[in-house]
Amino acid sequence: MYRYGILGGSYNPPHIGHSILAENVREQLSLDKVIFIPSGRHPLKDENEIISAEHRLNMSKIAFGKESHFEVLDHEIEKAKTGAVNYTVDTLMELYEVYKNDFVKMYLIIGIDNLIDFPKWKNPDKLFALSEVVVMNRPGYLVQDVDVEYSRKARYLSVPMLEISSTNIRDRVKSGKSIKYLVDEGVEKYIKENGLYK
Repeated sequence: MYRYGILGGSYNPPHIGHSILAENVREQLSLDKVIFIPSGRHPLKDENEIISAEHRLNMSKIAFGKESHFEVLDHEIEKAKTGAVNYTVDTLMELYEVYKNDFVKMYLIIGIDNLIDFPKWKNPDKLFALSEVVVMNRPGYLVQDVDVEYSRKARYLSVPMLEISSTNIRDRVKSGKSIKYLVDEGVEKYIKENGLYK
């Protein structure tokens, strides 16, 4: 049986923290690969803060495309072109159909902040039926803040507590500060060439 990690996000922009955490989880769970899925239209985020899906997809391919155990899917971005809002449960159901004959077990990788927000998600219970929900610790969030029902069903992994965020990187670009070593060199070049986050 193949073991695939599913790691969705806005990747606005993708940074080295994403790669470090994905590799850490991949190693701990002996995953065959981690699939990064940049979001199209996000139901819980302010769209004014998110740059175009095309730029985020291009940067994700630059950031994660070189690693043989990583894959980037444009699934949600293509779906968003139809005007549809992306829900994780719908994406997992569609991937389940794609992989069901290939003996694939899916692991949905999320941060504990996402698990706290699970009551706001569409059909959160179904996520546990379609995949093993793997939760990474995040600075400033506690297991006690999670709904008891979801807390019992999830699997917790301890990963490095990295103080790197896309928000901070966007702020640094806006104020003319260096983002060297925070993002892949190719991503840094792409941001400069396309005048992003100014």
